Amino acid sequence: MVDEPRAKFLNGPGGDRRSFFRETVGRLMREVVRRTERRVSPMHALRPPGAIEELPFLAACTRCGDCIEVCPARAIVQAPPGAGLAVGTPMIDPSIQPCTVCLDMPCVRACETGALVLPANLWEGYRLAVLELVPERCIAFQGVECGTCARLCPVGERALTLDTEGRPVIHQEGCVGCGVCVRACPTTPSSLKLHLDV
Repeated sequence: MVDEPRAKFLNGPGGDRRSFFRETVGRLMREVVRRTERRVSPMHALRPPGAIEELPFLAACTRCGDCIEVCPARAIVQAPPGAGLAVGTPMIDPSIQPCTVCLDMPCVRACETGALVLPANLWEGYRLAVLELVPERCIAFQGVECGTCARLCPVGERALTLDTEGRPVIHQEGCVGCGVCVRACPTTPSSLKLHLDV
């Protein structure tokens, strides 16, 4: 049986053939970029706010440490040995110290190389990572009163609230993926996870 994209290519007019090639080449190029990133930077790091795409980031960042110095929360650290070409670049490990969502993004303003670029609307609509709730781990889903994640969220109700039964509800449109709730969660492992592919 011929899959739908291939059927369009074989049977459709010229426009479908062009679309098929465009989509196929696009997927191929995205995979090439992902594999290249994994080779040059084996660790999958959470970058500071405003970080450009990983390969241009690695080329632009001079490892100067200016963003590290101005971070009030001391959340930004240097990538360790073993990080490939990313060694010495700024990263955030939310399990140790998450980003605390400084309103004016001092880390971005300190960067003079273009590796960090101030988003047009600052945190509005910007994400460091995508947050996921794992209900099976969360004690609130087992009838235990908690709410730690929602209380400590630096973004507030736009990102994380509790439902009528006291269970966390993530609002992806407002969540910036800072990791404060992941670190604060009392369960081990945390009932909240960050995914870096935003």
